[in-house]
Amino acid sequence: MSASTNLSMSLRRASSALAKGLFDLTHNSVALIGVTVLFIAIALFARPELRQVGEIKLFGWLQERQFELTGLVSDPIASERATTADPQDLPKQQANVALWLSKKYRIAPEPLSALVAEAYDMGARIKLDPTLILAVMAIESGFNPFAQSHVGAQGLMQVMTRVHSDKYESFGGKFAAFDPLANLRVGAKVLQECIRNAGSLEGGLKYYVGAANMEDDGGYGAKVLAEYARLQRVARGFKEPVYTPPVMTTREPALPNLTEPAAPADVAAANTATVALN
Repeated sequence: MSASTNLSMSLRRASSALAKGLFDLTHNSVALIGVTVLFIAIALFARPELRQVGEIKLFGWLQERQFELTGLVSDPIASERATTADPQDLPKQQANVALWLSKKYRIAPEPLSALVAEAYDMGARIKLDPTLILAVMAIESGFNPFAQSHVGAQGLMQVMTRVHSDKYESFGGKFAAFDPLANLRVGAKVLQECIRNAGSLEGGLKYYVGAANMEDDGGYGAKVLAEYARLQRVARGFKEPVYTPPVMTTREPALPNLTEPAAPADVAAANTATVALN
């Protein structure tokens, strides 16, 4: 066999060995990566805390990147936390009420629709007219979920949080007073207790506003009952006028869009203190 033939055979054997070595190395590396990923997946499944840490770090990194690109910190689940509903998805009576209240109090119809739907649901559970719940809410806060009086009445229905802190425990604590749905549920329950303790709707409203032991409630009950009657008519499909405030001639804040002034915050604030004593 000539020298050239030997050289050619040696080169072929070397090339074959090199190719096989590269294949084995690549195959083993892929297998190693696969095994590594498998072990990581098993570890994350067995150790949820590791997965949570990883998710937090990844979300933090994504937020940083989003801020660098847009100047805003992203929150992809913000829309899921919003208390809203489409009024078109509500039953006819509820939609009538939601749209009328939206116009009167200048509140977006979507969050009002969610409150109306919850009032109807809560009212059915505790045997209380939902339009009464909404009427109290309208007079107490004008549908401001962050309203607070100087004596501590808070939220949509101006419940005394410190008096009824136990009612908020199932909602995560006292700060749930500023969650619209939680405040509505607690306030409706307090209103039910007031009416039961007083033995009548009018007396219950006096209890709710903290005027049970007074000669009169400063007109609070009359305002609630008037709004209650209007909402009942609206729910049945009757047209009720929506008050439009006069045009302001100076650069002052516009007046609330109410047909009647709301009850003073310090009067409405005492609602639950009386219930607690009875």
